[in-house]
Amino acid sequence: MRKTSHARWRDLIGDGSTALCGGALALNLVLVIALIWILLVNGAGHFWQRDLVLFERTDGTPLLGEIHDIEPVPPLPGSEVSPGDRVRIRDGNRDLTGSDFIWLDLSEVSSRTLPLQAVLLERVEWGNFYGTMTELRRGDEVLARGPEETWAAFHAVHAIKLHELEAIHEFEKDVIGDVNDRLDRIETKRKKLALRGTTDPGGVTQEADLARRKADAEVEFEALTRELFDMRDALLAETLIMTAADGKTKEIAVGHIVRAVRPNQLGFAGTAGLFGSRVAEFLFDDPRESNTEGGIFPAIFGTVLMVFIMSFAVAPFGVLSALYLREYARQGLMVRIVRIAVNNLAGVPSIVFGVFGLGFFVYLVGGTIDQLFYAESLPTPTFKTGGILWASLTLALLTVPVVIVATEEGLAAVPRIVREGSLALGATKFETTWRVVIPAAAPGILTGLILAMARAAGEVAPLMIVGMVKLAPSLPIDSHFPFFHMERKFMHLGFHIYDVGFQSPNVEATKPLVFATALLLIGVVTVMNLIAITVRNHLANKYATTAV
Repeated sequence: MRKTSHARWRDLIGDGSTALCGGALALNLVLVIALIWILLVNGAGHFWQRDLVLFERTDGTPLLGEIHDIEPVPPLPGSEVSPGDRVRIRDGNRDLTGSDFIWLDLSEVSSRTLPLQAVLLERVEWGNFYGTMTELRRGDEVLARGPEETWAAFHAVHAIKLHELEAIHEFEKDVIGDVNDRLDRIETKRKKLALRGTTDPGGVTQEADLARRKADAEVEFEALTRELFDMRDALLAETLIMTAADGKTKEIAVGHIVRAVRPNQLGFAGTAGLFGSRVAEFLFDDPRESNTEGGIFPAIFGTVLMVFIMSFAVAPFGVLSALYLREYARQGLMVRIVRIAVNNLAGVPSIVFGVFGLGFFVYLVGGTIDQLFYAESLPTPTFKTGGILWASLTLALLTVPVVIVATEEGLAAVPRIVREGSLALGATKFETTWRVVIPAAAPGILTGLILAMARAAGEVAPLMIVGMVKLAPSLPIDSHFPFFHMERKFMHLGFHIYDVGFQSPNVEATKPLVFATALLLIGVVTVMNLIAITVRNHLANKYATTAV
């Protein structure tokens, strides 16, 4: 049977629509892959070690560094032809030269070599140093002299210094941190006692007992401080004399060196091992040098913890609101107005929620909590200041419209016959909702949570107002009672990207770090979403019916 002209046109339009949809999907996939590839190449390149090249210039001055970029030299005025190429070299030695990078015209280069004795030092401060080892000293005593002898003796001394540095960090965090925590608690009890004005029944005042305990703790703190100073002096006992390519020398404490490598002698296996070591440092260490070096573990921890607290807050509030609107509220003008208001909330700029969180959660709720439970700490605020708890609740309000809409869609997808069957078997309305409707709608509820988590993980603007900071020395979770310190400030991957990329004093050196952190943020969001999607699919299979 021949098709009519109308049917043929309908088939053509249908085929064209299918091809258009497929093309749009393919374009989206290409753009996503391109984005990931750009982040991966530029981010991973930050950790891959390049060769150290020694340039001899035509004027006789040497330059040692890593080649980062090659580009044509801009044409001279009145000409359209580039006179040649130039390279951007990371020459380090910021404390000697004042910068990390320099542009060098290849026309000014007479020769290039890869010196085997060239050394790269990664330092706790002042970035990288490039040069050759000259001497290793302990005070006035020379332990080794010459590039090869110093290189051979350096590693044993450096390994000891790394253990000493780790011991200092643990000593500061655990031992001195415990005494500081004890002093804070004693001082808090003294202030609380002063507010109450009470004494114990034995006649010896609690104030005197607290004063004695404080004095003992202060004596212990002073002794620990002296011990810490001795540990730091021992850390700086050995020094390394480095000679830069231009002949300038620099004395560097071995305890301030993170790692030392000879890039031109590494080979592929050594370079790969160094790459893995740097990636591990990036993931699990604390930042240093104004967040431009070291790791970003506090930012990872703060981001994940904030998202989980937000999820625990938004889930019951959003789900209960959707349940009432869908299952219990009488459908009418008021419910339609509420739904319109919820949908409009999804379009409110996030910074507005930040201002609301500051006014309501921080000043009103936090100020009330301080007045009722932390009066002894006033005027120093405890909860009347930004913290991870208020940031999480602010993001919960920001994402609750998404959860409400997704939950309502999930509830609407549950067949009416399922509800009627449960009621016909004698179940109450609550039992039907709790045991039948919610489990069947769980995939839709989790879809809303997934969308809420993805948005919350990337939000930055409201967090800058309600608790996020550039550097948080203490994590919100530690070994001191009450273990969970929800009033503390926290770091966030999104703000870390902004801070390193636009607020860093050394933008050129930190540009690759921005790509690496952005890639990590995408990875963190992806992992959390995959976990939620796995749970959603499991529930969908468990409660699947012919109509759901």
